[in-house]
Amino acid sequence: MSEQRPAVGPEEIERLFVKLNKEAESAGYHLNPNREFTLGLIEGMLVNERRYGYWACPCRLATGVKSEDLDIICPCDYRDPDLAQYGTCYCALYVSQDVLDGKRKAARIPDRRPAEGMSGPAKTPSAHAGGTASSPDLPDISGLSYPMWRCRVCGYLCARDEPPEVCPICKAKKERFERFL
Repeated sequence: MSEQRPAVGPEEIERLFVKLNKEAESAGYHLNPNREFTLGLIEGMLVNERRYGYWACPCRLATGVKSEDLDIICPCDYRDPDLAQYGTCYCALYVSQDVLDGKRKAARIPDRRPAEGMSGPAKTPSAHAGGTASSPDLPDISGLSYPMWRCRVCGYLCARDEPPEVCPICKAKKERFERFL
């Protein structure tokens, strides 16, 4: 017996498409121009939201434990490096300007996600690459009176007591931020 998919109506899919497209374009991103394909991905995100309570990438296997799936909640942590290298994110919901303009074809790409998935929030900050506040290539910010927070999706940095509720750049939610310093 197959698993019953939570029903998602076409109006709901269309509303989310319009919202995501507006947010993407205002932040310098683009949704895949293949509307039928894109609507299918959005339906998958909505199904996952009904199942798990969050937009797990429809092209990856979610655990249903939000803290373990933070890296694959759309927009996922891998979107920007995938767009830069391949012109599309893993599921191809987001595409580069070259793909949008037809200069490059969207194609299957390798998954950047580690095979074991994410081992938990606040792993070593990837943008830091092992450096410290006293590294010669980084400014000395040891005198900051607030902790530094980094959006794991787009890399936005801010210094404040708590991360913002929503990233002002990519609109990722608060739980997608990690303590940077």
